[in-house]
Amino acid sequence: MKYYYTEKEIKQLLKQIVVLVDTREKENTHILNFFESKNIRYKEKKLSVGDYSFFVEKNAELNMQRDLYFDDTICIERKASLDELAGNLTAERDRFESELLRGNKLKKFLLIENEQGYNDIINHNYRSQYAPKSYLGTLFSFQSRYNLDINFVRKEFSGNFIFSAIYYYFRNYLLYS
Repeated sequence: MKYYYTEKEIKQLLKQIVVLVDTREKENTHILNFFESKNIRYKEKKLSVGDYSFFVEKNAELNMQRDLYFDDTICIERKASLDELAGNLTAERDRFESELLRGNKLKKFLLIENEQGYNDIINHNYRSQYAPKSYLGTLFSFQSRYNLDINFVRKEFSGNFIFSAIYYYFRNYLLYS
């Protein structure tokens, strides 16, 4: 039986989102600063897949007697640059692909930070020797194979991207699941 929430209940539940930040995530002060500046609650937790996910705090008023975790449903994997990602696709490929495979049923977002984008891969505007054709071939293959949504985002908008992806995922979950 599907429970349908009212608009008021949905708004209340959306306010109870707590972002999960993987304990191994490094150099993410800009993201945590964004969360703090917007009063977005977060908690560090070791995640089996990805760098970010979320949970919703219990709400007795809505008969939610315990926290509801979504780290087995959605994850966001953050890469600080095209070079970091190139390293994951070459030298660390087995580990990276194994992580994607572990989360095969998850909705996965790949967030690639900085001023670089798709055109920088084509123009080989990164330090790695990874050939642009191979780089793009792997990205498109992984996108198809692992349900991976690839996003190029400027660093200063990473926190916004992470929270927006989580927020609208959960909102749609409440409306349409």
